[in-house]
Amino acid sequence: MVEPVADFNAAQREDGSRPQQTDRETGQLVWQAVVIDADEEASKRDTAVTVKFIADQRPVPPENKSGLPWVPVEFVGLSALPYIDANGTRPRIAWSFRAEGMTAPSGAATRQAPKDAA
Repeated sequence: MVEPVADFNAAQREDGSRPQQTDRETGQLVWQAVVIDADEEASKRDTAVTVKFIADQRPVPPENKSGLPWVPVEFVGLSALPYIDANGTRPRIAWSFRAEGMTAPSGAATRQAPKDAA
């Protein structure tokens, strides 16, 4: 699910909510989606990551035709920016992900759900 990113630097509205964050360079709205990396070799920390989108309208994931319980997507214009996360007991390298959009996976990247062997 793609959700708006709240702007915590902006003043709260009368109802206590915050306005949606906008990109400093383009003025477009900032959206985010928590995505799951289904790679069996992915570390526990990297299984779920947040990908941000800069767009005037909420990005819409493709229709799920895979038979999997989640929607497989391929990101368009995906970039990863490393930064130092100093929020824990020890600083660590973390990643900020941004994409221009998302589409249904193409070609070899598409995998169908396994069939029951019953």
